[in-house]
Amino acid sequence: MASEHNNDNSTSYQPSEPRPCTNGCGFFGTAGNRDLCSKCFRDLFLEEQRAASAKVVVEKTLLHGGVASRSSPSSDTTDASVVVTAEPPSSSAAAAAPSGPVKASNRCRGCNKKVGLTGFVCKCGATFCGVHRYPERHDCPFDFKGVGRDAISKANPVVKADKLDKF
Repeated sequence: MASEHNNDNSTSYQPSEPRPCTNGCGFFGTAGNRDLCSKCFRDLFLEEQRAASAKVVVEKTLLHGGVASRSSPSSDTTDASVVVTAEPPSSSAAAAAPSGPVKASNRCRGCNKKVGLTGFVCKCGATFCGVHRYPERHDCPFDFKGVGRDAISKANPVVKADKLDKF
């Protein structure tokens, strides 16, 4: 019985015969890579990732654009308004993307020296060298005292007891 099981073709052991890549690139594929060579499998995997990320972005755009319209009672009007409201933000987002998120600079804002990987990012959002990294050295507009006050007030709420009646 054990010998019949070993001779059966349904075992997990794969034959060692090389198979050509299913894309026809001329290299040999493996069963672990869906009978594709390593390069074709990597390209297919990257395409699948891009498609999945594009799908997530579209769903987020539709969800973000349609949040206000989903509160309406009719589902037919909701679907129509989701589609209508989803298109303008994507076109305006494409126009606002270059000016919106600012790429991190690799130069010190104080002396314009190249900092590379050793740059320090301040709470004001600028990158500085080792000399100008301290808030006092670059006249930082960030309100450290205000942030500290807010943190203390959140951590220590006011506890006030009721007054006791004197007898």
